[in-house]
Amino acid sequence: MEQEKKKTIADKIWDFLASVKLAIVIFALIAITSIIGTILEQRGDPANNLQILTRLFGESLAPTLFSISEKLGFMDMYHSWWFTGFLVLFSVNLIICSIDRLPRIWKLIHEPIGPLPAEKIRKFAVGKEFTIRGKPDSAKDSVVFALRKAGFHAGEVKEEQGYSFFAQQGKYSRLGVFITHFSILFILIGALIGIRFGFKAHLNLPEGAVSAAAFSGNGREIRFGFEIRCDTFHVDFYGNSDMPKEYRSWLTVFKNGREVLRKSITVNDPLTYEGITFYQSSYGIVPGSLNQGIFIFNTVSKDGKSTTINPRLGDSFDIPGTGISAKIIDFSPALRVDEHGHAVTYANQMNNPAVLIEFSESGKNTFSGWLLKRHPETWQLPNGSRVEFLDYWGVEFTGLQVRKDPGVWIVYFGCIAMSIGLFIAFFMSHPRLWVTLVEEKNTTRVMIGATTNKNRSALERRVDKIVSILGKQQEGDK
Repeated sequence: MEQEKKKTIADKIWDFLASVKLAIVIFALIAITSIIGTILEQRGDPANNLQILTRLFGESLAPTLFSISEKLGFMDMYHSWWFTGFLVLFSVNLIICSIDRLPRIWKLIHEPIGPLPAEKIRKFAVGKEFTIRGKPDSAKDSVVFALRKAGFHAGEVKEEQGYSFFAQQGKYSRLGVFITHFSILFILIGALIGIRFGFKAHLNLPEGAVSAAAFSGNGREIRFGFEIRCDTFHVDFYGNSDMPKEYRSWLTVFKNGREVLRKSITVNDPLTYEGITFYQSSYGIVPGSLNQGIFIFNTVSKDGKSTTINPRLGDSFDIPGTGISAKIIDFSPALRVDEHGHAVTYANQMNNPAVLIEFSESGKNTFSGWLLKRHPETWQLPNGSRVEFLDYWGVEFTGLQVRKDPGVWIVYFGCIAMSIGLFIAFFMSHPRLWVTLVEEKNTTRVMIGATTNKNRSALERRVDKIVSILGKQQEGDK
């Protein structure tokens, strides 16, 4: 009580910030608010969040809760001052906790180990006491051998009535918890850097289009400092289904008008340039573009002559080596034949692109038909020629998630350090062992005492191993 009264205000503030209870409270607050931030769409459409709150709490409470959440910053929680404050306070708590406890642990680590009197050795929770034949001078080699077999390299001191041995291992493993503490700090610092200096945005980039900016969830324009172009986009489907197997974009980056990087990206293989990463996230048809695209056909005559052509809807073209001309009549992004035999468009996506072409020879219409991009058997013409439907370019956009996180490498370093710290803290220990040999007539009394900061059962097994080895040596000497 007297010590408490003598504490200054600074001491009380220090004790408060070093409190484990404070760490638990802050961590709980971060966890609870993070759950709310996961449920509510961050920097998203307010209507979506209102709909979420309506589903959770009903129409009567939703508007009030929405207003409160918006004022408290839950719609953009990870950029709010109070969430940043939680992270800073948690960091301060970790630092002060570590500073408060480190001197004591450091002193324990560097405390020299030496022989102990028999009465202290007997008080250890882990210990054995027994006698072996022979005097200490003849028994000490057996003891050293047994200690080494158990993994201890012991110091040795000659005493008046025998010998003392002492050993310790893993004294620096006591620092594992501090490595974990500071790894959390690195993760928090990296997260704060990402929050303050990074961004998440989205960009719908049509084929052939160039953009120098993306847009955040609240519509804010974020410029890259360079330009990116979508050269082309392609989707693969599973078999004859409409389930996408893979969608891929071919992107080109320009800096100061000069091409600096070209790469194709998929969902799990993004493009990164100057710290900004472009992830493949979605795709679709550019509104109003279905009549403005460019077809990519490869025409092949029956004698094998091929030519690549790029007509538009309504254009005519000739098939080289034949007297056949063709005219593009119609296009469907997703064609199927209904129960009445009529060709219909069943989706507003490029699920099954098809082009209707009318063929004529000597000015007379000879035949017409749908060419389907995903069905090469429809490309064959009656006269043996072929019109290969390769693409309808310029009508689709690639949806890119654009992200910059300058703190990500600090977070990665913190995660690696945390793994190391947790491994040390949970799987390594600081065992200390003392063995005393005392002469008793023609026998030697062996006293073993040991202590550890964790994993006592493993230390007990090692002590049992020492006893077992000494017992076997005694039997072998008979």
